[in-house]
Amino acid sequence: MNDAANDFTGPTLTLGQRLRYLRERRGMTREVLAGLVGKSASWLKQVETGRLQQRPRLPILLQLAEALRVRDLSELTGDQSMPVRMFNGPGHPALDAVRHAINAAPLQPTGVVQPLSTLRARLDTAWRARHASPDHRTTLGRILPDLIRDAQLAAAMYAGQDRRRAQALLAETYGLAQMFLAYQPAQDLLWRVADRALLAAQESEDPLALSCAVWFLGQAHRDAGDLDAAWDINEQGLAAIEPHMDSAGVELRAMWGALSFELAFTAARLGEAGEAWRHWEEAGRVADRLPDDYYQPWTSFSQVVMGAHAVTVAVELHQGGESARQAERALSAPIPSRPRRGRHLIEVARAHHLQRDHAAVLGTLQLAQQTAPETIRYNGYARRMALELAELPGMRRQAHELADKIGLMA
Repeated sequence: MNDAANDFTGPTLTLGQRLRYLRERRGMTREVLAGLVGKSASWLKQVETGRLQQRPRLPILLQLAEALRVRDLSELTGDQSMPVRMFNGPGHPALDAVRHAINAAPLQPTGVVQPLSTLRARLDTAWRARHASPDHRTTLGRILPDLIRDAQLAAAMYAGQDRRRAQALLAETYGLAQMFLAYQPAQDLLWRVADRALLAAQESEDPLALSCAVWFLGQAHRDAGDLDAAWDINEQGLAAIEPHMDSAGVELRAMWGALSFELAFTAARLGEAGEAWRHWEEAGRVADRLPDDYYQPWTSFSQVVMGAHAVTVAVELHQGGESARQAERALSAPIPSRPRRGRHLIEVARAHHLQRDHAAVLGTLQLAQQTAPETIRYNGYARRMALELAELPGMRRQAHELADKIGLMA
């Protein structure tokens, strides 16, 4: 790139030059970045070289900005100033309280330590409350600060086998916190809890806690766009728990299935269709051997979620026809978790979006909003689709109503 392009603050840089600079700064190939926004590498090359006749529309610019982790669209376009966080989730009112609890890890622990059975019961209650709530972040925001502090204190104060059990509970508590933090403007905090969860799980020497922490860490890597790291940590997690699988109970077998699906998800993001469907089938074989009514609270892994997973794989592979077929099969899947059901509906909307069926996109997003308002409010895909719909003639009134409900018009 020429000297002018290397001066990223220069006012004369084109959109394409800025795009190439930001992409190369993150060490991303054209194929990877294009895949993250559902475009071809040749399309991206045309944008970077200024050969595309029409400037990319706002929803695509937002996807590029999110993939490149820029905070303001002006960094990408040079002539707009629209915070990217408008199209990610807002900061929840309870975020500061959760941040304070996480950061207040006791270096010199004192106080009354909760019995481990009590902490276990509180965690179980928290998971049930999350899955039952349409506004799961608000629910968790009330529970997490005290639960985090008590779990951190227990991990610091107990000794011997009880300490290992406390570390497993702490790792799970951090995983629950990651559910709250995801898609909020708190990436530093999300990485902190993901890393701490893995350390606590390793200290616990519990393969179930370790596999759960790996699942959460893999999610963090994948959502950050580091697909190679997500793949590696998932493979390492499977290798770590494989020696325990001969005697594994239901929960650990379900974690094997959940990690197998994460490989399918990551392969789909990489555009590797064969690998994606192979790992989805492996996860399905695991799910088929679980009890019919089983539903894992941490990962949602179960028989009933496999149809939703198939929609996600097809959508990430940009297989329009297949994603539509999978969406039709799985639309009414009786997923018992409201936030997970809301997320599934957003994936169904993405499938309709690939088919350019705007009416179906709008109707499915409206259903997602009714099912789990805080899921759609914090989902970047849903927010971008709503914005795009609001620009279409004949759909503006309903689309604007939806955009207002999910906080885009604030």
